[in-house]
Amino acid sequence: MTGFSDLGYARVDTDRESRQGLPEVVYGPGKRPEEITGIVTELLARSTGPVLVTRVEPEVAAAVRVPGGDYDETARLLVWRPAEQRDFRLCVATAGTSDWPVAAEADAVASAIGLRTHVVRDIGVAGIHRLLAASEDLEQADAVVVVAGMEGALASAVGGLVSCPVIAVPTSTGYGAALEGVTALLAMLTSCAAGLTVVNIDSGFSAAMAAHRLAAVARR
Repeated sequence: MTGFSDLGYARVDTDRESRQGLPEVVYGPGKRPEEITGIVTELLARSTGPVLVTRVEPEVAAAVRVPGGDYDETARLLVWRPAEQRDFRLCVATAGTSDWPVAAEADAVASAIGLRTHVVRDIGVAGIHRLLAASEDLEQADAVVVVAGMEGALASAVGGLVSCPVIAVPTSTGYGAALEGVTALLAMLTSCAAGLTVVNIDSGFSAAMAAHRLAAVARR
């Protein structure tokens, strides 16, 4: 067995579900609708879990010809066969309203792969009382995804409040010296709150997948 299907334009990793608990997730940009259609059709036929396509613009989503899919325009996510929710509580917290599109991707992906999500919006440190008012939601989570741009301080603040894993997502939100997310990324990497997991700029998807790996270990 090769563990993949060669479609000519793509080699679909049909073995990934057995290795990691989820089928391969398809990255949408750069792929034509007919290519996405072919890959998704193959994944649905060769796996049993949820099939996801990320970063899909509305016009591309409308042109994908595979029945049964649901599209979240804010998260830019196509989903077939979403998983049943497991008993793993993931809190997705945003520093500001402008960070929501990235957080929406984290929330939608996590929900589609079976995590029990709860969203807390707009609790940035410029109004620290907003964060403190949400402390109970954060403390009850099995993991927290913190989505923040500008100076990225919310990740450190949350990391100092909770004992569960914190997954920090820097966003490209902010003015010039925010450097399109680099400032938040470096701040999160150098956080004084020990043990943060930091993913790539604007990658809500990566945060959800990190939470999936934590949940998989917790189930063993």
